[in-house]
Amino acid sequence: MNRLKIIAVGAAVALVLTACGEDSASTGPDGAGKTINVLVQANTIYPQQQRQWFSDTSDAFKAQTGAEVKFETFASANEELTKIQTSVVSGQGPDVYSLGTTFTPTAYATGAFLELRDADWAKAGGKENFVPAALGVSGPDAQHQVGIPFTSRPFVMAYNTELLKAAGIDRPADSWDGLREQARKLTAGGTHGMAIAYADGFDPWKFIWAMSVQAGNPLVAGRKASLDDPATLKAYQTYLGWLATDKVVDPAAVGWKNAQAIAEFGAGKAAFLPMVSATSKVTLDKSQVAGKYAYAVMPTVPPGATSRPGGGVGATSILSGDNLVVAKYSKHKDLALALVKLLTSAEQQKSYYRTFGELPTNAAAAKELQADPALAAIVDSASKSAGTPFNGGWSKVQLALLNVVVQSIPDLKAGKVDDGKLRSLVSAAQKDAQSAVDEAR
Repeated sequence: MNRLKIIAVGAAVALVLTACGEDSASTGPDGAGKTINVLVQANTIYPQQQRQWFSDTSDAFKAQTGAEVKFETFASANEELTKIQTSVVSGQGPDVYSLGTTFTPTAYATGAFLELRDADWAKAGGKENFVPAALGVSGPDAQHQVGIPFTSRPFVMAYNTELLKAAGIDRPADSWDGLREQARKLTAGGTHGMAIAYADGFDPWKFIWAMSVQAGNPLVAGRKASLDDPATLKAYQTYLGWLATDKVVDPAAVGWKNAQAIAEFGAGKAAFLPMVSATSKVTLDKSQVAGKYAYAVMPTVPPGATSRPGGGVGATSILSGDNLVVAKYSKHKDLALALVKLLTSAEQQKSYYRTFGELPTNAAAAKELQADPALAAIVDSASKSAGTPFNGGWSKVQLALLNVVVQSIPDLKAGKVDDGKLRSLVSAAQKDAQSAVDEAR
């Protein structure tokens, strides 16, 4: 399935989807005896809380409509893509998918998800109830949207205020080279300058994307991929070099997921924790660094530069979060949209934030959080975020970016970065990325 070409489904898939049945108008809000199946990402930071949320959500929806909600999870971007592909071809699977914003272009390109009309938006609570910026990756334009914003997740960097003060550092650097120098200064004894989740299935490619676009390389422009641009090679050398050559990251980080990097920072063993969102706040406020950390936007000056070059984008984060999409093959579209309405209501969104730290996309709920000074950098990053290319092949492009890091882990474990191997890996990623872009509609 991994080699499946999503857009090759064509007319055959359209027939399959039609055969599986459109939702009838009689479904309405009456869900007695019905079940809505939902696919979401497994929360590795708060697994117990997520299981409780599954139960609470199903109970609330059953009380409201009579229908049950069953959740299933995916653990990686590869698994997420495979699930989409499998369901598209078979014409059956989850009714509702919670997809990362970078996967929304892939979902749209399949033609297998409900393109939202005014009536659909109304059933989902109304487009006007969402933060406008959150709609930026709902579709290729405002008239063709499939994604309903569920969470907002702008990325920032946490830093240990006590460690920086002791080292005479006023604030985190605004360039990646400057941050590396600060990290070197802060690496001593059992403390490292940075905590990095090299083995995470979602984080690594975001560093490469950020450094690339800041240097003026969008990675995909129109029908052309450019992962083999020198700026992107420099990004990999910088990112991998933090551990291998700069020695500012704990060698054990080659096996860390995001949750482990957060735990390391929370134990006071790292000065900087880049590429985290507000979800980390729930954990850090209960950790050893509670009251001793703050958030800052990540650097926007690319590696090897003292200022951002012309054509560079000052992106502090990808336009990140989760969108809810409804499958065309679902026999219960009205119920699916009713569930979306519940999940994106102001009260539900505020509760979700308190539990998981995911920022609301509901405008009323989001407005209440803007006054929280602890979230100032996160709100700032949200305003300076940039969207990844809305291209049907992007999900495979980001997997190609990630795979370079995955394939570099053996050398990282040995404490080195082989430049020849890295160039070969980047070249292979470029071929995979260009193939994905060529296949996408």
